Amino acid sequence: MSSKTVRIALAGPGAFGIKHLDGLKNIDGVEITSIIGRELPKAQEVAQKYGAKHVTTNLDEALARPDVDAVILCTPTQMHAQQSIAAMKAGKHVQVEIPLCDKVEEGREVLKVQQQTGLVAMVGHTRRFNPSHQYVHKKIQAGEFHIQQMDVQTYFFRRTNMNALGQARSWTDHLLWHHAAHTVDLFQYQTGSKVVKANAVQGPIHPALGIAMDMSIQLKTESGAICTLSLSFNNDGPLGTFFRYIGDTATYIARYDDLYNGKEEKIDVSKVDVSMNGIELQDREFIAAIREGREPNSSVAQVMACYEVLDQLERQLS
Repeated sequence: MSSKTVRIALAGPGAFGIKHLDGLKNIDGVEITSIIGRELPKAQEVAQKYGAKHVTTNLDEALARPDVDAVILCTPTQMHAQQSIAAMKAGKHVQVEIPLCDKVEEGREVLKVQQQTGLVAMVGHTRRFNPSHQYVHKKIQAGEFHIQQMDVQTYFFRRTNMNALGQARSWTDHLLWHHAAHTVDLFQYQTGSKVVKANAVQGPIHPALGIAMDMSIQLKTESGAICTLSLSFNNDGPLGTFFRYIGDTATYIARYDDLYNGKEEKIDVSKVDVSMNGIELQDREFIAAIREGREPNSSVAQVMACYEVLDQLERQLS
């Protein structure tokens, strides 16, 4: 289906769903045919803006439609695995936002269904696609840079259930299964090596949210590289994740799509890929894999190693 239009249903038109819709607008031969949302009026508003003819609160209704080739899931974490499985069983390719699951058994089940169906199933590990991290990846692949240590800070200020737009959320976010997943996957991807040692400690459990608001994680790969990851929902300062790559030939600091050297001098990454937007690049890979009938970067199979590590860490914390 090299040139065929890829028709997409998007479930969960919240802050992140909108980022996908904005990215998909820039990709040729993509049509948004269905929007699935918990609140119908909001879903209708989004559908109208992005030209989707079908709107529903029921995912199964969208999965049954012949004008849907693929689904992008930006729904609450707890639904990711079961909805991914439902999509593939309905014959649809699926891209699910991070995390794939919050129980490793569910992730393994998604992989099993992917292997049975042969459909494209990828997970939104956006860091693999940000131009900043791609730049470092290319240096590593060329043998010009080897990671000795990654030092990562994932910091938010979130005392209530809010999304990136400051709107109330129907579910609770999680430092380990959601935010740490980005770094655990990226560390293994960039080093090309599996994590063989993983430690975690967490701070007090929040009385209302029922989750730890602070966490510290240490990782070591077979290659000998180490990673120190600090996570907090209590940090009242710059929000987001900041990656420091310390290597044998350079130091790089990645802030989303932007990259700096260790002296805080900006590195031009505008020529690394066709866009400077990591989400759009992720969506481009999804569409290309469907058209080319191949495994995408960040496939369920490739990221399972990350969720196995998160499972180990959770057991230490419980």
